[in-house]
Amino acid sequence: MFTPQRLTMLIFFLQPIAFGSWLPRIPDVQNALGLGPQGLAIALLGLPCGTLLTLPFAGPLVGKIGPRVAILIGMVLYSIAAVLPALAPSSTLLFIALMFTGSSLSFVELGLNVQADAVEKATKTHIMTTSHGFWSVGIMTGSLVGSGLAWLGLSPQMAIGLVAVVVLPLALVVARALPVFAAEAPQSEGQRSAWALPSWPLLGICFFVFGITMTEGAMADWSAIFLRDALGATGGTVGLGYSVFAFMVATGRFGGDTLKKHFGAVNTARICGVLALTGAGLLFVAPNTPLALVGFGIIGLGVSVGFPLAVTAAAGLTDRAASANVAILSFVALLGFLVGPPVIGFVAEHFDMRLGIACLVPVLLISLLLTGRLVTKAKATPDNPEAEVPGVL
Repeated sequence: MFTPQRLTMLIFFLQPIAFGSWLPRIPDVQNALGLGPQGLAIALLGLPCGTLLTLPFAGPLVGKIGPRVAILIGMVLYSIAAVLPALAPSSTLLFIALMFTGSSLSFVELGLNVQADAVEKATKTHIMTTSHGFWSVGIMTGSLVGSGLAWLGLSPQMAIGLVAVVVLPLALVVARALPVFAAEAPQSEGQRSAWALPSWPLLGICFFVFGITMTEGAMADWSAIFLRDALGATGGTVGLGYSVFAFMVATGRFGGDTLKKHFGAVNTARICGVLALTGAGLLFVAPNTPLALVGFGIIGLGVSVGFPLAVTAAAGLTDRAASANVAILSFVALLGFLVGPPVIGFVAEHFDMRLGIACLVPVLLISLLLTGRLVTKAKATPDNPEAEVPGVL
């Protein structure tokens, strides 16, 4: 039986598959366009730029049309946009294509997070971190499918287009079956506008998640280079760091809702925060590759539930619509992804890679100190039924 919880988890799994199939084809597109590392890096910035430009507008829009409609429309736009980067004939058009991809991603993923929060509130169950676990499995599935189609000799355009054509109808069927819950309460006099500056409670949650996503971005961009430069790893071994990290992120997310149910959001975040700091410290002193891989795994487990817990906490704030607060949180989370890699690169360039990785320790410590912000204590008001729901479910 497809319950609201299972439908939500399924759409979280289906959504990133097409984008995942793009990731293993980036080298092919790079070669086809004759781009060097710097040129490719600049072109790839189109994705986060598109996301950053869209999120401020996506929050109010999703709040107006509802998450289910946002997912339906977003999946169509995103499935088209996912193919565009492979069709780009130049680096400039690759940047623009990735901007469209990032814009559609921000819209549909915001709808997914608001939908998961609505299901949690309506059913009094915990599904946010598990849903994000299915998202992690989805993007890994897409990457594996993309690699398999490349091995079969399909061009990037054909392969990504085929994946999008197969997944989109399934995603639309699931999205149409998602339950529609009562609309968010209209703006009351005591609530902030969706365009107002973030409240102090929301800022605390945003600073918490900044350290989490900065670490995730660092692992994606620098794990292989750390193994190569700091420990002398070669060949396929250099890619094992991120593989171990990603696997443990998915594992932690699947167990996150159970931990949250038994220990609460704050204690769960604190346990994971200590693990992340422990893993970062172990990585800094690791004398060999096997111990470094253990460090990558511990970091992955430590940061796994940070963003899902932050989404629930931000959506539970009652100063304005949940979609607006989640959009701001997503904006700051993406900034973390963008800031982390260049900071580590700058330090590594002037000192060494170990000190670059050590930059994660202070931001993870700040995240650990801000775990208490994952509990919101808003007063209920007659004009805002959402205020009757605890901020952290």
